[in-house]
Amino acid sequence: MSLQSDRVDAVAAHPGSPPRRSEEYEDLFDQAPVIFAALSGPAHLLEAANPAFFEAFGGDRGRADVPIAELIPELAPQGVLDRLDAVYRTGTAYRARAGRLVLGPPGAEREGFFDFTYEPRRDALGRIDGVVVIAVETTAFHHAQLLAAEQRLLLEQIASDAPLGEILTGMARAIEELSPELIVSVLLADPDGTHLLHGTGPSLPAFYNDAIDGVAIGPDVGSCGTSAYLREPVIVTDIATDSRWKDYRDLAARAEVAACWSTPIMGTDDRLLGTFAIYHRAPKAPADKDVALSGAFARIAALAIERHQALEAGRAAQEREKAVRDDLAFVLEASTAITRELHYDDCLQCLARLTVPALAPLCTVHVLEDGRTRRIAVAAATPADEELLAAPGLHEEVDRAVRRVLASGATETDHADVARGGRPALPGITDYVSVPLGARGRTFGVLTLLATGPPLDGHALALAEELARRAASSADNAHQFTDRVRLARDLQAGLLPPELPRIPGADLAASYHPAGEGLDVGGDFYDVFPLPDNRWALMIGDVCGRGALAATTTGMVRHTARAAARLLHDPVAVVAAINDALTEGSVDEGLFVSLVYGELRHTASHLTLDLIRAGHVPPLVLRADGTIEQITQSGMLLGVAPDFDGCVCRVDLFPGDSLVLVTDGITEARSAAGEFFDEQRLAAALHPRPTASAGAAGLIDSVNAAVTAFAGPSTPDDQAALVLTAT
Repeated sequence: MSLQSDRVDAVAAHPGSPPRRSEEYEDLFDQAPVIFAALSGPAHLLEAANPAFFEAFGGDRGRADVPIAELIPELAPQGVLDRLDAVYRTGTAYRARAGRLVLGPPGAEREGFFDFTYEPRRDALGRIDGVVVIAVETTAFHHAQLLAAEQRLLLEQIASDAPLGEILTGMARAIEELSPELIVSVLLADPDGTHLLHGTGPSLPAFYNDAIDGVAIGPDVGSCGTSAYLREPVIVTDIATDSRWKDYRDLAARAEVAACWSTPIMGTDDRLLGTFAIYHRAPKAPADKDVALSGAFARIAALAIERHQALEAGRAAQEREKAVRDDLAFVLEASTAITRELHYDDCLQCLARLTVPALAPLCTVHVLEDGRTRRIAVAAATPADEELLAAPGLHEEVDRAVRRVLASGATETDHADVARGGRPALPGITDYVSVPLGARGRTFGVLTLLATGPPLDGHALALAEELARRAASSADNAHQFTDRVRLARDLQAGLLPPELPRIPGADLAASYHPAGEGLDVGGDFYDVFPLPDNRWALMIGDVCGRGALAATTTGMVRHTARAAARLLHDPVAVVAAINDALTEGSVDEGLFVSLVYGELRHTASHLTLDLIRAGHVPPLVLRADGTIEQITQSGMLLGVAPDFDGCVCRVDLFPGDSLVLVTDGITEARSAAGEFFDEQRLAAALHPRPTASAGAAGLIDSVNAAVTAFAGPSTPDDQAALVLTAT
């Protein structure tokens, strides 16, 4: 793991631990988004840190052996050093979720939220010589939750016909609470579209709101007047030097505002509704999140303003009023349905289903993968429409439109040519709209709506674009979720043997099922490997806990066992070596391991196993005649205390006999009524015994099927099983 210091081993493994992981694991953790830092001594000198640490907390990457208080001085007044001192002094780990920190120098601060773990680090003599910091930044998730809640509340207010002023003021205050450094203002276009009227500005001085109430729309009329005139965002980073503010600089100075970023609020018919402005008290350029925030709330403001205008239009606008209400309900329900999907493909397939027939009779969704487009979802209102979608000519024309939109990142429509009497570009189609799907500045897909009758109107286009924006964000989140699951599974796969070896006179089978969604690396493991003198070692175990610490501990146990078993010819000594590595290393206080370790010899007539049980689920021996024996030999958990004391239990397996090893994720699986699967049900799952041809794999399948039938397909704990059958 190539961190920002030569003393990498301070993070990867403390004195007394086994050798460092392979370069593959080092690179993996170096690239991981998890924050790592190793601090030494009572002054908390920074020994080593990975890139994620410096990206989150700042600081000079070239400086090593510098007190953390000097490198990141803003941590001291926020209690971080006090907690580090307590961990160093007491040796008790500290953990916190969603901890808030203000980072950065004065004038450039940012608010961050983190899940922290501070672990004491010990030297070879067991003395505390530093603190290891492990953290995950949850700022984006925290802010996204708050932002989503505020947006949902505003949409609910709009749908309930709350007064426009109340909605806009609530929106402004919500943004200012989420980002206290911002000041929000909304101006409304007058009926003629020539002036801007006061909408809301709860944190601006009254004299300022009065002065800009009724300001003319035109060039060089501050940020808002110019934005309304150009119908595009206007970013003024320094009012004092920007020529567009020359007539309003004194007013801005009195109001103590120094920057203003304005976005036009546009209606579904491309009509100017007003402007959404964010002020800052110091000269400042907007960050990407500020631009996204402006766009998102400008769209919500547009919905609110149009709703208000529809209500005020009276009887003549009742039909429009109902359409807006339906649109809001549709967008809200569709957004809820889309965001409920956790997987990338499911999210985009849900988008296709929701648009048909609500927006169009036909829909396709394409994504860009490895430089090629893939049709990931389709939806059709009728069987005839399904046949039309399958037509080769239509397929090719849609693909060409998709490639153009992917290249431009802009919506493409065909209804202009149709309206003029021209021939539609797509056979059998009267109109189409292709809307880009983009997130984080990247267009990754295209939503295409196709009409077979009247052309699609601006109303359908606006809803399609709104749904595309929301679906793209949800799909991007789902893609990241999938990547995280894949990363966890890849890590887990690296902690299990890629395949079981072939052992003379034996049939082997194993299974592993991760808990929940598979987001974290589990602590269950198994291994089978050869030893000198025609011997074989096998083991199954369970590390308390999940995540990175469980992964490193699992790796340490496996590597220690493999190394010790080749040097020591006593199973008790091998397990004792594992226990020594756990108790003398950097394992978290309270972390322990249960284990069954065995060494196997093949004779002419049978298999002989010497087994050690260390606090693990008792092994079962299924004899060829169907009788079951339980190995209840006692043995303490590993990592609890030094000086392991255990004894060997010898088991002879004759042809047809099987050794069944499982973790407690199987025996402690719960039914809907809260009952444990337990060891009795495990034994019952082995009857009736599968046919001899099924072998060890048949026993594994029987156990897994019984657990699933009892507790359901989802489990809160990892489940591992290893079966050895004598042949």
